[in-house]
Amino acid sequence: MATFENSDKLQQVLGGFFHFILNDPGMGPRLKESGLVLKFNYTEPDLSITVDLAKPTAEISYNDASKKPDVEMSMKADVAHRFWFGKVNLVIALARRQMVAKGPIPKILRLLPVIKPAYELYPNYLKEKGFSGYLI
Repeated sequence: MATFENSDKLQQVLGGFFHFILNDPGMGPRLKESGLVLKFNYTEPDLSITVDLAKPTAEISYNDASKKPDVEMSMKADVAHRFWFGKVNLVIALARRQMVAKGPIPKILRLLPVIKPAYELYPNYLKEKGFSGYLI
């Protein structure tokens, strides 16, 4: 059974988490410094989240095909959920094709040290926003 019952719930949980990360004083500025446009394509349920860090004020949009991403990641929503708990290794997931990346791999890997602290934030975010049912 899929973790997220529909794309609206996926948008609430993972989309909300991207907003949460960008507003985090430790992570937000470091991510914004990258200046990248990141696109995450999820399946089961389907949703695309674009995080535009190239603008002075970062923007998050959903199912927006108009923005050309620097880095595009595709995966099942369940894989993304487990990734944010630190239970999916990015390099191994890429090798096993659980995650598919388009764009310069060095840019993707360069973001990993910035993203790693999110593993601690995700469970706290879920509790704080009333999504405790998604804890694993």
